[in-house]
Amino acid sequence: MTETMVAGASTAAVTRVGWDADQAVTQLYSEHYRPLVRLAALLVRDYATAEEVVQDAFVAMHGAWRRLRDPGKALSYLRQSVVNRARSVLRHRAVVEKHAPKALPDAPSAEHGALGELERAAVIEALRRLPTRQREAIVLRYYGDLSEAQIADAMGISRGAVKSHTARGIAALRTVLEQTT
Repeated sequence: MTETMVAGASTAAVTRVGWDADQAVTQLYSEHYRPLVRLAALLVRDYATAEEVVQDAFVAMHGAWRRLRDPGKALSYLRQSVVNRARSVLRHRAVVEKHAPKALPDAPSAEHGALGELERAAVIEALRRLPTRQREAIVLRYYGDLSEAQIADAMGISRGAVKSHTARGIAALRTVLEQTT
């Protein structure tokens, strides 16, 4: 066993690191797991995925421990492995999102459309039955979205007459529509 310097999160610490993978990885894990997860979480924007990325990096390092030239650089190896695995996750997400099936727009059912068409047809038919001034006042108010003053100008009548024609027209529409339903 040899003594080497392993960089800590804030300070360097002298650590006994030999070529025993279990001991070395256990010690690195206990000292650096959380900072590595924070790093990965910042990269992949998902804490659960960040934990998986870091755990996979530790597993890979454990498997490659004998091939590690300088055990003192194990933390650097881990950081680079976490960054590379995070990039891989992001690339995979981009491919999945690119090839994900497009969601169908929310469309009402055919039955809903048919009922809506029947209702619109009934309202239009009831509007046709109204006297001209009442029909004009209602159409300008509710379909044209004009104010009473604008309607009065458009029809050439007073605001009071607009209120009167609108109120009478709505009452007549209500009566006709209640009879048809």
